[in-house]
Amino acid sequence: MDARDIRLLVDTLADRIIAASDELTALDQAIGDGDHGINMKRGFAAVKADAEAMAAGDLPAALHKLGMTLVMKVGGASGPLYGTLFMALGKAMPPDPDRADVTSALSSAIAAVKARGKSEVGQKTLLDVLDPVHRALAAGADADALRTAARAAAEATIPLKATRGRASFLGERSIGHMDPGARSSEIMVDAVLDALEQRS
Repeated sequence: MDARDIRLLVDTLADRIIAASDELTALDQAIGDGDHGINMKRGFAAVKADAEAMAAGDLPAALHKLGMTLVMKVGGASGPLYGTLFMALGKAMPPDPDRADVTSALSSAIAAVKARGKSEVGQKTLLDVLDPVHRALAAGADADALRTAARAAAEATIPLKATRGRASFLGERSIGHMDPGARSSEIMVDAVLDALEQRS
């Protein structure tokens, strides 16, 4: 990936999350602290402001810098978790990855997020989108199928009872609401796929 491709990827991610901040906040008001959208908007505004510098290096360096920015700028649990996700992707990803490289890197990143959050799939978190998307990617799914997998996975968090994060304090009352982190992960998957399609 050249500088233009990396800039497109970073800008698309930032723009989509910023545009969805009100939706993410509303989701978090139902089962969390109500600040997921606000925090993510602040983090990705900082990412957007630094996009040119991120695009000056290769893809692994850009992903690492993006992750570091989220750790520093996003409050709550989301900053460390998404920061870990992107930094782990940067560590595992070659400069010009193919599908196998992306699949392997995402597997490593998911493991890193699980370790950082002491969480597993099924606990109503961002992992409930990342893991199904990884499995679909490994199975050879195309972009449309990956989008469908991400959307279905986010919707599948609605009937789940949260057992990790702020929502876990609500117990049964967390049931019936989409997890904000799952939704923001879905948005990121869609953004990445769109950026890659524009590149091709």
